[in-house]
Amino acid sequence: MKKKLFAVILTAILFQQFTFGQLETYTVTLTPFSSKKYDEFSPVYYKKGIVFCTNRSPNLFLNYSSSQNKQQFKIYYIDTTRKVNSRSARLFSKDLKTKLNDGPVTFNNRGDTIYYSRNLDLTNKLSNISSARNKLGIFSAVLVDGKWTKIREFRYNNEMYNITSPCLSQDGKRLFFASDMPGGFGGSDLYYCKWQDNYWGEPVNLGPVINTTGNESYPFINASGDLFFSSDGHPGLGGKDIFFSQFSDTSWLAPIHLDPPVNSKFDDFGIITDTLFNEGYFSSNRKKSIDIYHFKTIHPQIFYRNTQRENQYCFLFDDNGSIVIDTGKLEYKWSLGDGKSSDKAVVNHCFKGPGNYDIKLDIIDRATGKLFFSKLSYKLEIRDIEQPYINSSDIAVKGDIIEFDGLKSYLPDYKILTYSWDFGDGSRSSGESVKHSYKNKGEYIVNLGLTLKSRSTGNINKTGISKKVIILNDLKEKASIQDKNASDKTSSPALKNFENLKIGAQYSAETEFQKDAVFSIELLSSKNRTGLNNSIFINVPKKYTIREIFNPATDIYSYVVDQQMSLMATYPAFREILALGFKDDRIKMHVLTEPAEKELHNLIKINGAFADSYFDTSGKLTSNAFVMLDQLVRLMKKYTSLRLEIAVHTDNTGSAEYNLLLSQRHSQDLVKYLIMRGINKKRLVATGYGGSKPIAPNFLEKDRKLNRRIDFIIL
Repeated sequence: MKKKLFAVILTAILFQQFTFGQLETYTVTLTPFSSKKYDEFSPVYYKKGIVFCTNRSPNLFLNYSSSQNKQQFKIYYIDTTRKVNSRSARLFSKDLKTKLNDGPVTFNNRGDTIYYSRNLDLTNKLSNISSARNKLGIFSAVLVDGKWTKIREFRYNNEMYNITSPCLSQDGKRLFFASDMPGGFGGSDLYYCKWQDNYWGEPVNLGPVINTTGNESYPFINASGDLFFSSDGHPGLGGKDIFFSQFSDTSWLAPIHLDPPVNSKFDDFGIITDTLFNEGYFSSNRKKSIDIYHFKTIHPQIFYRNTQRENQYCFLFDDNGSIVIDTGKLEYKWSLGDGKSSDKAVVNHCFKGPGNYDIKLDIIDRATGKLFFSKLSYKLEIRDIEQPYINSSDIAVKGDIIEFDGLKSYLPDYKILTYSWDFGDGSRSSGESVKHSYKNKGEYIVNLGLTLKSRSTGNINKTGISKKVIILNDLKEKASIQDKNASDKTSSPALKNFENLKIGAQYSAETEFQKDAVFSIELLSSKNRTGLNNSIFINVPKKYTIREIFNPATDIYSYVVDQQMSLMATYPAFREILALGFKDDRIKMHVLTEPAEKELHNLIKINGAFADSYFDTSGKLTSNAFVMLDQLVRLMKKYTSLRLEIAVHTDNTGSAEYNLLLSQRHSQDLVKYLIMRGINKKRLVATGYGGSKPIAPNFLEKDRKLNRRIDFIIL
């Protein structure tokens, strides 16, 4: 296991040059203020320059040496805006200088508070200078009138273990550091403390994703909260390498190894970068001493990327409910919210792209073209998935020029600053729109990396996406693959909440139908109460009882007739009412809310209401009738104010006069039984309608049977 880089003296090995051609991500140059004889490492930005650690001696007369015969490390500063060399650097501050090791350091945003590492025991004994027991700790100081004062010890310093290489987050609320304190994962681990109630909280280990059984150290937190650090425990090129990680939701993401030539087979550590990661500095012992190198990003490294997800714009609209319609008399009308419509029960439809769409399914009377019933309505909100997006062909032939662009990237909370492309064959490019050609057949993973700026905070973030592109030998092979893909393609998926689709504000008659609901013909609806005796209803035949329904949720009065338990049962009356001049009449569904209504509704559903089962061929009541009537007696005794009309209907077999008399006799028989069982006759009305109110055609026996029915109507 490698020794920690706390009071670091690293073995120098000859530098080996990397050559990457197209693949080169960074360029690296030795800084002019690095020296051949001494070590320089752990740079940090400060004002117009760099503060760093070095073992060059600021005092030629008093010189303490380590056990490796090297000077103790001191904190130096150099103004990088001027022309510099290795002799241009100077001691940062005499106020912070000790006789032992000083640094690395970190500053707050204003530059008036410093946190720095140093040895805990500053006595002049030679044993203290060279002893491994003289641990490192963190101290802080404040800049007052040009001097660093109020030096304070970090509350968690301990003579039993090291705490060093501090890094302060940009907002000053978290202090990151490395320590070999007990309870870690092995070697030195990375920790942070949170500033709360004017003091630093307990150290928190960054966890096993970041920390290993090896040594993690030299944390650097950029303006976006991303973490750079050094490790010899994660897989790398050798020695200590520099890694990158982001915090996502509740944990750190798996560290990403920085590409060569930033990392090498030697020890590379102590990195700092500008906001966009365009350039920065790091430390390395790739030459005979530890030096500070400057790097520039040529092709931005794509650290984290998801597999591209495709937006869903095509859907299957299906009327597969239990409210049955007769398509001989009625037709569907889908309104799809984008100017398109369809008269099919099942519709495959593709929207052009994101937007808000009002979907409606109406049932239209074929004979008149009038609205019969509104079956459903809802709002579709289609939004592109928030992700970078690679727009290109999925399949191409080698040698073809393929156009790639990231223009469909949808990240509404961010401004895109840069586009970086990795084509998966060793080639890279930049720009929002690029072109590329592949030389060989194969499957290539194309990566797009974006540098983003938050519109709300101004923070810089990086994100990426990947997509597979298939390259084939010739056009014939391409056509074959495309034909196979087309044949494998299934129909559009059924409508549901997709990642880029939200269904809201919906009305479904099917949902209402699962409740205690009935169908009626709405003659009129109004905010104002019209009244049942209004002359507007004068043409409504007496056989139809007009009911007034008030909806408190909408403050609407509705006037309805002909309550039925199935939609198609209302159709004959609808056509009759329409012919009387009620041009706006349509079928409305009414959910029963009154307890008596709901119980009666359920009785009818359980026992049925067909006259054939209530009367035998001689016209006498059957056992089925007694079962229903006895339950009806219990219901009317439970709800003592309930009044009922018992209405009997026939088909058109025989004369109208005979059918009317037959239905009247049957209704009276039903009422007589209820009276005999104790129901006051004033609460009952017996009505025979004969065949005047059919709910089905009378051509076939199965339809005539539907017309031979009994209605139990609450008055």
